[in-house]
Amino acid sequence: MKDTDPDVELLARIGNNEPAAVNEMVRRKLPRLLALASRLLGDADEARDVAQESFLRIWRHAARWRSGEARFDTWLHRVALNLCHDRLRRRKERPLDEYDLLELADSAPSADEQLDTAQRNARVAAALAALPERQREAIVLQYYQELSNIDAAALMNISVEALESLLSRARRQLRSQLADTPGLARPGRGKP
Repeated sequence: MKDTDPDVELLARIGNNEPAAVNEMVRRKLPRLLALASRLLGDADEARDVAQESFLRIWRHAARWRSGEARFDTWLHRVALNLCHDRLRRRKERPLDEYDLLELADSAPSADEQLDTAQRNARVAAALAALPERQREAIVLQYYQELSNIDAAALMNISVEALESLLSRARRQLRSQLADTPGLARPGRGKP
């Protein structure tokens, strides 16, 4: 491996049952795990369950972690993705309802801004939920999780070219779905 994995020392400390190391790992990884699972599942409760199960797997495997085979963060994302896939298979891709979409929406200070933000977020969440699973996964990994194409492709067990193809198709579909929403018609720039 070309660069050092920043989580290896922390994993060793977790393997030695250091409570402070556990707290540090949760602080480092929880926000991204929740964001990944929330965007893929569209359900905050399920996202918390996925994050909790991911952390349980960290505790179980910390003492046996072998650095050099894969970056820890890549492994953790793969665990979370697999847990999300399992849940999606069990529920057969239940579409998001209005309550789920509103729960995903960000709040803003003023009532007008909050309403505008909620409406935009609901449109984006609905457009994201309408994507085929693999396209949605590619968009979430690259735009929301901010993974490189190489890392996202590795997590999805596909080539970089296949990932780029998924991203291209997903962007076109999102652009089409969001075309009549001011400020959302260009998912290729920033977050969709």
